[in-house]
Amino acid sequence: MASTGTPTTPDGPGLLGGWTRIHPVRAAAVAMILVSLVWRAQLASRGYLAVDDYVLIARAAEADLTPGFLLTLYNNHFMPAALLVTWLVTRAAGLAYWPYVLLLTAAQAVLAVSFARLLRTLVRPGWALLVPLALFLFSPLTLEATSWWAVGVNMLPMQIAMVLAIGAQVRYVRTGRKRHLASLALAVVLGLIFFEKALLVVPLVFLLTAFLFVGGPPVRAVLSTVRRYWPSWLVLTVLSLAFLALYGSRAESSLRRPDSLGEVLSFLWQLLGSTVVPGLLGGPWRWLPAGDGAPVTAPPELGRWIAWAAFLALVVLTVRLRRVAGRAWLLLAAYLTLVTALLAATRLGSIYSDVAGAVPRYVSDVVVVAALCIGVALLGLRPAPDHSASADPAPASRDGDPYPGTVDQPADSESGHVTPDDALAQVTAEDEPGDVAPVPGQAEPRVAVPATTYGGHGVLHAEYDHDDHPLRERPSARPFDAPPRRADTVTGSSRSTAALAAGPAPDRPDAVDGHADGLLSPPDQLTATPEQPLFTGGRDPEDPPLPAVLVRHREAVSAGLALALVAASLGTAWTTARFGDEWAVKSGRTYLETVRAELAAAPPGTVFFDQPVPGDVVPVLSAPYNRQSTFFHALPERPVFVTEAENPSLLDSSGRITPVKVDGPTAQPGPEQACGWKVTGGATARLPLTGPRDDWFWVVRIGYLSSGETTGTFRLGGKEKRFPVRTGLHQIFFEFTGGGDTVELSVDDPDVTLCTNEVAIGTPTPQQ
Repeated sequence: MASTGTPTTPDGPGLLGGWTRIHPVRAAAVAMILVSLVWRAQLASRGYLAVDDYVLIARAAEADLTPGFLLTLYNNHFMPAALLVTWLVTRAAGLAYWPYVLLLTAAQAVLAVSFARLLRTLVRPGWALLVPLALFLFSPLTLEATSWWAVGVNMLPMQIAMVLAIGAQVRYVRTGRKRHLASLALAVVLGLIFFEKALLVVPLVFLLTAFLFVGGPPVRAVLSTVRRYWPSWLVLTVLSLAFLALYGSRAESSLRRPDSLGEVLSFLWQLLGSTVVPGLLGGPWRWLPAGDGAPVTAPPELGRWIAWAAFLALVVLTVRLRRVAGRAWLLLAAYLTLVTALLAATRLGSIYSDVAGAVPRYVSDVVVVAALCIGVALLGLRPAPDHSASADPAPASRDGDPYPGTVDQPADSESGHVTPDDALAQVTAEDEPGDVAPVPGQAEPRVAVPATTYGGHGVLHAEYDHDDHPLRERPSARPFDAPPRRADTVTGSSRSTAALAAGPAPDRPDAVDGHADGLLSPPDQLTATPEQPLFTGGRDPEDPPLPAVLVRHREAVSAGLALALVAASLGTAWTTARFGDEWAVKSGRTYLETVRAELAAAPPGTVFFDQPVPGDVVPVLSAPYNRQSTFFHALPERPVFVTEAENPSLLDSSGRITPVKVDGPTAQPGPEQACGWKVTGGATARLPLTGPRDDWFWVVRIGYLSSGETTGTFRLGGKEKRFPVRTGLHQIFFEFTGGGDTVELSVDDPDVTLCTNEVAIGTPTPQQ
């Protein structure tokens, strides 16, 4: 076997230059991932913490790190890992925002690379593979998950779990290795400890296996899926039951009943017509502000119908091109049905039902499935090794090798042959041949796999994982129970490989030294024939013939598709930019900045009565975590809150410090001239109020003139409060719970006289 080395280009040897020329799809994929990470990080950094973020941080700031804290549900959500991460960041950085942006970006990076590897594992290589990758990386439906911590800390780990679980199941189906079952279980557990909705990964894995890897009528496909891959379902069932037992013991039922059929239909039209379909095609193009939270979708009517027309055209076109496309779209429909049913059961009939279908975060996990299904529909499933190929004698090669074209045969790169240096550039010691367990329900001979079966460079890695490497001798799991192909069957893959092996075609001026348009054209990736459009990968013998109109008008069709992609890209850029404009407006950030500046300038000893923060920062539904005392708990320079003080202050709705006044009924004027109500000699004075007060939480202000120091007693509705009395003219504010229409005042020292004409009971408000 020839040794591998640094690729050489016409411009000379160079690691980067050769890498990008030989692996153009990989280079484009890496560039797209980097662009998406930078773009999303910049967009997230324009905003700030919002709504639920403050509640999570406040809970973390006031709690110790105990199992009780981690296992406590938040809004009926089970998310111990999310609470742990938030607790650690809160203790380290308080209300700083940059750690959350950094964590969201890191999670996106893991997710993007994992998804790209899954695409490379699941679908055929080809330039069209960049379409589902771009959809996944830039979909506006995932903007909330990559910008808003309270959403991303749940949704990004769930999406990572989805990708890892699907990848583990695909490898188990194709290799039968039991260690992939462990990977599958760990992936599901990862999702569940961040978000209970990750339980949907279990039916997703089953549906994907049944739709894409088992053929036949629906009932037989389900039975075959259960029978062949029962170890997967056993593992997932045990995990699901254990989790449901834990979650059910702590959660309250969130199930609701819709108020009417009209509410259901409006929800479905909103979800599918305004959010999912436009979002998959670059929409919604217009957002409706929702306070400090993320905006909701509000697409223009014309854009909505154009999106639906384009989506239906894509479905029809791919179904005409590929046999597997119909099953891919059914898989997407099945998962979307699960998500829709769950959302309808927990949101309809509540105060959120009017906008439930317009909130993208509720369906951001659908983007993972949609991107995979579109990739399968466009490119088809990556072919499994053809083990029947070596059953027939193969002609000897020019070097005497009995298996020409296999990975063990050196090839002449000058003549356009695929060399083992390209096929095995990334092979490690772990990739040596070994025994592989048979796929459940199948028995196949173990034979050498021709390299032509694996021609082409996938996203991020041209080589397969060690379980899927062409040197492996293993059985295969063919999609739809397809019969084995004969060795002499000429597919799209073998045609393209043969074309490369034969050297440049004399009638193609752009084919020079095995390159097309200056880039090496790997098999199944960059080649095209009159029957096979460019960029669509290889074709299976079972695929329907291409429509004649596509063959006759290839250039026009290609131009139309290119224009559609450009339009979708521009629409996505516009939608993302408008989302960024809305996300950048943060009342909470402005409020915090003002409070910090006011506290820095406040005199020592300034104390505050507790108040709710503005409703557009934390809504009243989040009580008691909408109180200033909890909201500022994570600030290192947090204000001091009291329940009794002589001269307390308030933080108003803008965050500025103001004196307190009490808004409510007052005591009627007293009978004593220049004194009002006189409290002396141990007697109790009864002060009628200008209006009654209900039994509630109030603040009382008493302004008085005292001849000495003592302790006074305030009574209202059978409840009392003792307060200190100082010599001279003073006032006292204190919190009180009670109600009535008459106040009683007394002092402990009979030699002290207290005069007052200022008693007010009500709510504290800023003094103008």
